[in-house]
Amino acid sequence: MANHSTLKKTSSTESSPSPMFLLHPSRGLIDEKFSLIVQNLSQIQDITLHALIHSDDGDYWEAFGHYVSDATGFVNVANDSSLGGTYDGVEPMGLLWSMRPVPGSRIGLRLRKKEVHTPMVVHISVYRGHMSQGFREQVALASVVTERWYMAPGVRRVDITEGGVTGTLFLPPGPGPFPALLDLWGGGGGLVEYRSALLSSHGFVSLALEYMTPRTSGGSTSHVGNEYFEAAFTVLKEHPQVCGDSIAILGLSFGTSVALGMAVYSTVIQPRCLVCVSGSHVQPVKGSLSDVFGEINKYVYYHMFKDVYENRVIWRDLLLPIPTDPTKKVDVGQLKCPVLMIVGEDDQNWPATESAEDMKQMMEKEGNSHLLTTLSYPGAGHLIEPPYSPHIRASNFMVAGTKQKLVVLWGGETAPHGHAQEDSWKKILSFLEEHLYRSTDVTSQSNL
Repeated sequence: MANHSTLKKTSSTESSPSPMFLLHPSRGLIDEKFSLIVQNLSQIQDITLHALIHSDDGDYWEAFGHYVSDATGFVNVANDSSLGGTYDGVEPMGLLWSMRPVPGSRIGLRLRKKEVHTPMVVHISVYRGHMSQGFREQVALASVVTERWYMAPGVRRVDITEGGVTGTLFLPPGPGPFPALLDLWGGGGGLVEYRSALLSSHGFVSLALEYMTPRTSGGSTSHVGNEYFEAAFTVLKEHPQVCGDSIAILGLSFGTSVALGMAVYSTVIQPRCLVCVSGSHVQPVKGSLSDVFGEINKYVYYHMFKDVYENRVIWRDLLLPIPTDPTKKVDVGQLKCPVLMIVGEDDQNWPATESAEDMKQMMEKEGNSHLLTTLSYPGAGHLIEPPYSPHIRASNFMVAGTKQKLVVLWGGETAPHGHAQEDSWKKILSFLEEHLYRSTDVTSQSNL
């Protein structure tokens, strides 16, 4: 997928060549690092590097760093420090993970790729001096474009409605069979595809499942039950390109609750491993998953405007203190598969740190703590996404099954959150490879 890209402005004189970018790769996966060099600058020249994205929602996002060229007129983002801007220090990918809405944008924005068959197009420009605003009013010294993809060449996207299941299946190129994942997002609802597309680009079949939207039948409305997730797992298990005994579940936020509950209590779902991001095992375990939705929604409504910080709603206390009543949390002592827990220590939405500690104690008591690996990141918030995604401290949130829109505080600080995303993603992929490729029937191939 990689290729080189250079672009420079026309020189006005033979003796003073225009600044030029050296960018590699100009096309790559969203989680792939690029190298960025500016050459033909004056010696010890102040410049600003500026990155701009026009999102699928029609909004503009930007990041910028202040640099000083060396004695040869070079700036190498991999080695040189940003002296200011939206990030500081030596940060090779700071132009991506520090992105924020341009001044004057709508409030509560979150950058999420909706059309995964198209790239995230990033325009990078270099300006004279150290600028922090007014980029549109200035003429850039040089510009270059890089495409950031979630879908690698050959990955196929398939709409799924089989067995009443609603989702999108992503298939790596080739006949397989491949290891697979059931991809569960959180309480915001809707069908979110970009993480599944990226996982498929790394050789996994991935089913992005839509499960938060209430179903209407016979004049009544209800949430999906346990059988819905069992049906989705069966769709994966029976797919001809999936190795049926090498299936994992990846959950974010409420998706973690579902993953843990299904792994412990379902007789149909038997995952090879679990990846749980920013979630908890705390939930009422008696009854169906519909009852869990109802119980949590009651807490949410009670706290909707009770806990507010910086005019943002915080929900991390909804599940605190961690209950001692065994009917109010998943009995993780009964887990039989490896679990990777990823925790942001500044998570303001879920008590992820406290939950991970309680899970550890429960599993130690039952003698299965060797199955638990916890990655805990200081300064990281709730929305731990694939690497180089912008840190979102707070954003609009539609309460599932309602018309109530809030601005929710997710937490985290930009730099440590960005670093947590990069580190955790590498370890997620390694964890999945370790536990899903154990079967000799699984195809191991790179799609990059």
